[in-house]
Amino acid sequence: MSPTIRKFVVVLAVAVLFQAPAFADSSDPAASRITSFYGSLLDTMKQAKQLGVKGRYDKLSSVLAKTYDLPSMSKLAVGPSWSALTPQQQAAIINAFTRMTIATYASRFDGFSGEQFQILETSDRANGDKIVKTQIVKSDGGTVPLNYLMRKSGADWKIVDIYLDGTISELANRRAEFGAILKSGGPDALVVSLTKQGDKLLTGS
Repeated sequence: MSPTIRKFVVVLAVAVLFQAPAFADSSDPAASRITSFYGSLLDTMKQAKQLGVKGRYDKLSSVLAKTYDLPSMSKLAVGPSWSALTPQQQAAIINAFTRMTIATYASRFDGFSGEQFQILETSDRANGDKIVKTQIVKSDGGTVPLNYLMRKSGADWKIVDIYLDGTISELANRRAEFGAILKSGGPDALVVSLTKQGDKLLTGS
C-alpha cells in the first residue's frame, strides 16, 4: 500500500459523525448520495464491535456497491490495456477490487469517536461530472479536505474517484499500482495481489 493510500485509510479510520452544515446543498442528488453513504457508515461504526470485521463487511457491501462505481473504477485504474483483457479477466479484476475496497472500509471503520464529517458544497464540471467537497473535522478542531468525483451511472450518481487532502487522486495512485503489477505479472497477478490485500484486511493481519 502506498504512503498516500495509507494516509487516506488512517484518516478514515478515525470514526466520523456526519453533519450537513447549512451551506451544503442537500437537494443535489450527488450530495444526497454522499449523505446516505455517511449515514450508513455511522450506523455501522456504532455497531462496529458487535459486528466484527466480517459483520461490517456484510453490512457495507451493498452500501458501497450503491455508492461507488467499482466496475468503472477498475477499468480506469487498469487504463488502456483494459480492452485487451478477456471478459473473464475483466470480471475477475472487478470482483477482486470490489472485495478489497469493501474490506478496507470494514477493517478501518472499527469504532466511533465523535469526529465530524461535513459536506461543504457541490460543483459541476464541464463534462457533466460533479465534485462533492467534504471535510473531516478532527477532535482537535483541525480539518482534512476529502472530495469526491461523482458520475452519473444510469439514474444514480456514484463515486469514481476520491481526492485525498482535496487534490490527490486515489485513482491515479491505483493506476500506478495496477500498472506496475500488470507489467510484471499480467492480469492474473493483479487479481492475486488484490485478493491478498482483501484477505489481509479481513483477517486483521
